[in-house]
Amino acid sequence: MKFLKIKHFTIQIIPRVCSRLIGTSQKFYAPQNFSDYEEIRSYKQDQPEYFNFASDILDKWTAAEKDGSKTSNPALWWVNGERKEVKWSFDELGFHSRKVANILSDACDLKPGDRVLVILSRIPEWWMFNVACMRAGLVLIPGTIQLTAKDVLYRLQTSGARCIITSQDLAPAVDSISNQAPLLKTKMTVSGAREGWLNFQALYAAANDKHVCVRTQSTDPMTIFFTSGTTGSPKMVEHSQCSYGLGLTIAGKYWMDLTPSDVFWNISDTGWAKSAWSNIFAPWIQGSCVFSYYMPRVNTTVILETLTNYPITVFCSLPSVYRMLVLCNLENYKFKSLQHCVGGGEPLSPLVMEQWKANTGLDIYEGFGQSETVLVCGAFKGMKIKPGSMGKASPAYDVQIVDADGNVLPPDQEGNFAIRIAPHRPFYLFTHYTGDPEKTASTQRGDFYLTGDRAIKDKEDYFWFVGRSDDVILSSGYRIGPFEIENALMEHPAVVESAVVSSPDPVRGEVVKAFIVLSPAYTAHDPETLIKEIQEHVKKVTAPYKYPRKIEFVQQLPKTIIGKVRRNELRNKEWGKA
Repeated sequence: MKFLKIKHFTIQIIPRVCSRLIGTSQKFYAPQNFSDYEEIRSYKQDQPEYFNFASDILDKWTAAEKDGSKTSNPALWWVNGERKEVKWSFDELGFHSRKVANILSDACDLKPGDRVLVILSRIPEWWMFNVACMRAGLVLIPGTIQLTAKDVLYRLQTSGARCIITSQDLAPAVDSISNQAPLLKTKMTVSGAREGWLNFQALYAAANDKHVCVRTQSTDPMTIFFTSGTTGSPKMVEHSQCSYGLGLTIAGKYWMDLTPSDVFWNISDTGWAKSAWSNIFAPWIQGSCVFSYYMPRVNTTVILETLTNYPITVFCSLPSVYRMLVLCNLENYKFKSLQHCVGGGEPLSPLVMEQWKANTGLDIYEGFGQSETVLVCGAFKGMKIKPGSMGKASPAYDVQIVDADGNVLPPDQEGNFAIRIAPHRPFYLFTHYTGDPEKTASTQRGDFYLTGDRAIKDKEDYFWFVGRSDDVILSSGYRIGPFEIENALMEHPAVVESAVVSSPDPVRGEVVKAFIVLSPAYTAHDPETLIKEIQEHVKKVTAPYKYPRKIEFVQQLPKTIIGKVRRNELRNKEWGKA
């Protein structure tokens, strides 16, 4: 694949100190000296009448580069598998994105409010189109390159997108279904010419770099994410201009602990909301350098060598990746620049946290959020970490555990994980499920938005994940969350991956069943003996009634396109609903 020729400059890594505030009414950067959690909780933001991330955040960092108040770190540092690099300052990012905004407005004939489906891998153009859509007032809909033709059609038909932007690899799949999406008017490929498609490279070469950013109200739509579809068809989650553009200040400042002198590497697919969190909004609000390594798929050797050879100071990854990394020979790698690690997207096993710290000396700070939210709760820098906990509530929200009627429950009682939305709905929360008012209304109980998770808050205000509401197992009167059982299973050397669901039982109503992917070293063991061994292990690690009474060894677990286990598929199979 060919990429645009851009200007390079030398990166300079300096100590993590406070740089001068950028002149703006939004105080989106401050020194990272947090004395206690109460200081974090006191952080507040006001919703402005007008807001656009490109002009109100990115262009302010461009101004800071020019007047010398911003460090010389680039805005984007991209590396591919052949060690080729792209480095853009905020000024260069602005130059490229203005040209692309003109292409979208002129060649694609798109108007503010139009929806654009962007399906690109981790290539520099992905960042250009994200910022360009903001400048042009367009609603960006990201998609992973793992989407099939059926997936693309569903997104086109459901969203009514007028334009699709992708690479030559996915173009044939789009062509096979595009006639079934009548609202689709423009197709553009970033990698060469194709009949019936606009050629981005040719258009870019001729595009004007002068563009006036659309003045958007803070409540105008900015992006739509399709959810991962773990419990049904993916839903469209709409966010306003400032819900992510300002709301992720909290994640960048307090959870990721980012400053303008940091180099931040987040490993997540471009089709997932976490990529927007950590590859655009949170780091660039803080003026940090976004580092990206072009990996078509997760490669533990590449990750470890990159952390060794590049001056990455903050690292963010899915727990599943951390699980793979701790299985490697970590003593062979020295992460000289790495200072802070965060994880999110699914619960992280305390055992993995322990192994990572034993080998690197660094804690992993967990955070919890959804496509519908910004950071809901987390283990913030300087706060005591309770392994297995999601941490404490983010300053963005009033987070509570509530019953089925929306009444707040006392500490140590399991209930619905909820965010207060009355009398005032936080502007950091999604606007609605687009085109689905019934689904939007169904998430509200009394004064609260329900995330769809079950959790417990302890007496020190730490939250503990139990499971998705549909995943909780009720056996002989006991409520059992799958996460705790999966954590216990992970501590057995035979288990590489597991998924725990309910299974019908004539006596108990339902029992715990574990689907397990075995380590290669255990595949030749006698299955019955190994099942008993694993069951006894879980009885010792958790309460005896929680052990999996049924175990099935499988080659792989069903997952969504972003790698989340589809427990509902396994559960439906058990209950004859598949």
